[in-house]
Order: sequence, then C-alpha cells, then structure tokens
Amino acid sequence: MPRWVTAAFEEYTGRLTPALRPALVQIDTAKRGAQGGPQAFEAEGERLLAALRRDEFVVALDERGRQLTTRELAAFLKERMQDGRDLAFVIGGPDGLAPGVLARADLTWSLSRLTFPHALVRVILAEQLYRAHSILTNHPYHRE
Repeated sequence: MPRWVTAAFEEYTGRLTPALRPALVQIDTAKRGAQGGPQAFEAEGERLLAALRRDEFVVALDERGRQLTTRELAAFLKERMQDGRDLAFVIGGPDGLAPGVLARADLTWSLSRLTFPHALVRVILAEQLYRAHSILTNHPYHRE
C-alpha cells in the first residue's frame, strides 16, 4: 500500500478507543494477467475465508451492497457492540470479492454506487468507523 493509505488508516483508527481499534489483516490479491484468471480469483477468496473466524459478524464491502447513512452506520455499530461478536470488514482486491466471500457475509455494505480502488476504501472505512464512533460518544467530529 502507498504510504498515504497507511498513514490515513492509522490516523483514523488511532482516534478510536483501544477496545474498538481494528486489527488489519492483509491478504495477497490474486495474480493478474496470463497467470491469474478465475482460479486465482477463487484462491484469493479462499484465503479471505480462511482468515475469518467462524463467530465473526462479516461485513463485505461491495458496490452492490446496502447503503447506509453515517447515523445508520453508528446505530449498526451500537447493535454489534451489544451483540458482542467481533466484526470483520472485508475489502476485495481490484476484481472485488469472490462469490464465496459474499455468501459468507452477514451484511454486504456499499460505501457508494461508485467503484473505488481498494486502497481508498480502506481509508474511507477507517474514517467512517471513527465518524460513527464519534456519534456514539457525542464527540463533535460529526456535524449535521
């Protein structure tokens, strides 16, 4: 990842309380070109599935998913915190997420109907988690 992605991700996740700070697990993407193809994409999906724990609530980020307002995201996070299950947010590579990963998801969430590079999605996700958390803690970061 470019340095700006790492810096921005760390900036926003560093603002979260330690109990809510996400752990980043990066999975190698499928090979592109002549040595890639459908088998490589499916293998990428298998690596993603292997990294997930059975009891996690999985949120797959996909442009075809459900869109949430920031307040709806905050309410969702509050429900998840009361549920007690860990959350796993899954961001696909350049080709998106394999069907098996989407099938495993408890929620498929769309940040936008636009397509974003996966590096930028990491930053947007971190910022939105912080923004939702600021709503839940009555911090003035989020303004309406």
